[in-house]
Formats: sequence, structure tokens, C-alpha cells
Amino acid sequence: MQNKIVMNACLRQYKKFLGKQFFAYSLLAYLFIGAFVASILLTQSALAQIPQSKNEIQASFAPVVAKVAPAVVNVYAKRLVKARRSPLFDDPFFGEFFGRNFDGRERVQNSLGSGVIISPDGIVVTNNHLIRGSAELTVVLADRREFKADILLADERTDLAVLQIKADDDMRFAALEYHNSDAVAVGDLVLAIGNPFGIGQTVTSGIVSALARTQVGVSDFQSFIQTDAAINPGNSGGALVTMDGRLLGINTVIYTRSGGSLGIGFAIPSNMVQQVVRATLSDGKIIRPWLGAQLQNVSQSLADTVGLPRPIGALILAMHPQSPLQAAGLMAGDVIIAIAGRDINTPEELRYRLAVQEIGGRVGLVYLRDGTRYESDIALIVAPETPPRNQTWLSGNHPLNGLEIANINPAVEEELGAHDLKTGVIVVGIKPSQTANRARLRVGDIVQTINGKTVKKVADVQQALTESPARWQIEYRRGKRLIRSTIR
Repeated sequence: MQNKIVMNACLRQYKKFLGKQFFAYSLLAYLFIGAFVASILLTQSALAQIPQSKNEIQASFAPVVAKVAPAVVNVYAKRLVKARRSPLFDDPFFGEFFGRNFDGRERVQNSLGSGVIISPDGIVVTNNHLIRGSAELTVVLADRREFKADILLADERTDLAVLQIKADDDMRFAALEYHNSDAVAVGDLVLAIGNPFGIGQTVTSGIVSALARTQVGVSDFQSFIQTDAAINPGNSGGALVTMDGRLLGINTVIYTRSGGSLGIGFAIPSNMVQQVVRATLSDGKIIRPWLGAQLQNVSQSLADTVGLPRPIGALILAMHPQSPLQAAGLMAGDVIIAIAGRDINTPEELRYRLAVQEIGGRVGLVYLRDGTRYESDIALIVAPETPPRNQTWLSGNHPLNGLEIANINPAVEEELGAHDLKTGVIVVGIKPSQTANRARLRVGDIVQTINGKTVKKVADVQQALTESPARWQIEYRRGKRLIRSTIR
């Protein structure tokens, strides 16, 4: 009996053991089956993502290029230039031998660049430096059709020119839409399209390398988009486009030591392009808001003084009495750090942000005074004609014959890109082959004295020129240089 009880107890323990083993093995089996099923599902998911066609395998910019390429053109400019005369012909013997008419021969010079059609009726934007002084312009489309073109506006201060293709009124052209250049970010993909070295339309790709580059020195309003898309000579005036096929900028200049691309190219932002085109199509004259202030970069020491964490903004050195900044309560010594909702790092950025605003209305700005942050807004006004410019051509038996001069006022300064708040008389034009060339004055020079007499207005110049001295002594300022010229 006792043996039976022990046997039953052992049997119960054995069954219990078998139950645990079965449970363990069952659990392992379930886990294995689950893992197997999961691997099959993952494999099927991965197989579903494998490209099944050539279009899925091949990542390509071709659709973007197909959209924008027809709107990018080649621009051929033909100009007449005088051949440089050899100093040899200054010698009387050679001058008599070869003839006095040898000097002044003209030859035809051709230049090549790119352009962008921005309107179906044939409005083209290109660089001003490409068409400057041209006698004839030819626009060649991507499909090789050729058209003559007229210059509607050439703006040296932005290095932009607007052309009109001469074609039938009912002819329509492929055109690019604008992309908001303020919405772009460093790292965005871009394409550059143009005609480098005259070899034909070429597309290169890259990214936006930097924004608001101001130390380029090819225009007055500097806030360039920098890209590493390969840009070479001939690309100037071509398109920098975004991945949605819209115009982000006009390629303008490259940084190079060899004449080829080093991966540093600069483009004029599309927002500036729009401003120039709008002015062209409205009244053909560009009038930008006037600030009326002399500005300076903020150094690290100055930033520490005014309580800035880093050197940013534009320091106001001086203001014209009619400046909208002064009317808004700003003072010399204030630092402007933002305008129109955009941070300002340099005076060049401030001028650019103001230049893309429309005349009329007001724009908000942020400035610091003694470390305290203030907000205000300024009126967007045109530069005043005070005092009247009294623009005058000079003629007579004197060395300034053939000069056009004017009284300096804010409007004249704005037109010439001067920002020094000067007063006096400025040269605004020179007729070629006139005796004024003997004085070697240039447009933008400021006449200071004539024969020792101070010049403050046009009438002073006219009065001084009524004399007939044995020799003329003229003193004028060119930039920061004071030049003295003596003419007999």
C-alpha cells in the first residue's frame, strides 16, 4: 500500500514536470513562428520598396530642366570700341608718316552671356555689365531661334538690365515664375543654367551655400545668394532655379583665381529682380526708398559697448535733417538690428532690405540705444530735391568745357549711389572729346575750389569760369582722395 502511494506521488510529479516542459516548448515554438512570420512580412515590405522600373531607379533633375531650360537664353552684345593707340604715334615723325587719322579707329567687339525670360511677351533679364555700351543685341533661344532685342532699362547699381525681344505681337515665349528669395535656406538644392564659355546651354547642380553675402563688390545693393553650382564665364545673366522650377536669382559673378569655377558663385536675389522689372514695366524709372543716413559696420568692441552679444546691425553715424529715421525718433549712435522683420548684420543688408520695399507706406524696424531695444517704423519716401540740383552743362573757353555739373542733394546722391551726406557741386556727365578731358575729372567727382575760390554751388563754378587766368588750378575730391590739377 505504501509503495502504491509513493508511486502515485511520483506519477503526479512527473506529469507536472511534463506540463512545464510542454509549456516551455510551446512558448519557444510560438516565439519562433512569430519571428518567422515577422521576417516574412518585413521582407515583403522591403521587396515592395525596391524600385521596379527605370524611373524609380534613376533620380534625376531632368523634369526640372525640361521645365526651365526653354526660358534661359543666350545674349550676344555687339559694341564698337576704339582701338588702343600705341604711344609710338605720339612721336611727331611716326604721326606724320602714318597719318594723323590713324588714331580713333573703331573695331567691333562681341560679348556673350545669358539671360532669363520672365514674361511670355519676351521680357528678358540679364546683367548690366554684359550689355553696357552695346550697339546691337541678339537673343538666342534654347531651340536656336534668334531675335534682336532692345534695352528697356539698364541699372548699374544692381547690375541688372531688362530687354525686350523684338518679335510679332502674338508670339509667346516660355517664361519662369519667381521664387521668393527670402524663403530659401542654406542647403537647399539649386540648378544653374547658362552658356559658359559659349559652348551652349549647360546645367549644373549644387546647393545654396550662404545667404546675404555683402562683400562681393559688383553692385550697390549687395545681398547675394552664394551657391556651389558650377558657374563659369558666360553664365552671367543666367538662371539660378529651385527644385520647383522657379527663378531664385540671376547668376552674376564668380570667385575665381584661374578664370574657371571654384564652387563659389553669386546670384542677385529674385526679389531684387522683381523690383527692377516692376519699375521697368511701370514708368521705366527706378525710385527706391531713401534712408538719409550715413552708416557703419558694428565692430566687436562697439557691440560690447552697446550690449550686443555679437557684432551685428548698422550704426548710425549721421542723418540728413529730412531723414525718415530722424522723423521716427532715431539718433546718431543708435544701432539698427532689424527691418521689415529681417535681422540686419551689416549696412549693406539694411540698404538691400530697404531697396526691395515699395515707395509709400511705412516699414517697421528695431534698434538699440544704450543697450535698450526699441521698435519704430519709418516712412518709405523718395529722396528730396533740396536744394534744387540746377543741373548744368558747361561751355566756353575754359578747361571744364563739356562737363555737366549739379548741386549735391539727396536725390542726386541716391542716383549716383553716394552715402556720405556731402554738399557742394558734383560732376554728373562728361561729353567726349571735349576740353574737360584735360582736367581728368570723372562722373562722381566733387569740385572743391577753382583758382583758390571755394565752390559750394553751381553758380559759384559759373562765376569762377568767367575769369581768364594764365593757368587754371582745380581742386576736386574723388572718393576719399583730394586731387589738385593745374592746366595751362
